Amino acid sequence: MNTLLAVALGGAIGAGARHLFNLQALRLFGPNFPWGTIGVNIIGSLLMGVLAGLFAFKVDLSPEWRSFLATGILGGFTTFSAFSLDAANLMQRGDMGLAVAYMGGSTAAGIGALFLGLFLVKAMLSV
Repeated sequence: MNTLLAVALGGAIGAGARHLFNLQALRLFGPNFPWGTIGVNIIGSLLMGVLAGLFAFKVDLSPEWRSFLATGILGGFTTFSAFSLDAANLMQRGDMGLAVAYMGGSTAAGIGALFLGLFLVKAMLSV
């Protein structure tokens, strides 16, 4: 199977699962807190840890299957799982300063970029 096709198919499955999870969380807990988002982030990170452990110690899957599961399904479910894995990899190799910079920089830059996008749209629509 083509790796790009595997990622695309897995991404569709993961995004669909995220949507259903978010709807269920909204029904159960209401709209006052993003329970769906925090739920998929935690579940996705847990599952990414499980996959990374299986890939490292037990399971020998093709690159297509690894991409389908990790980048596709979990990436579609939550990109936070990939962020968590990257941070853990930096910490495990002893690059604590770089890991902290990556985590803080990603969070701050991501939120900053979101606000920049909002500002740009507002500026363009106000013209």
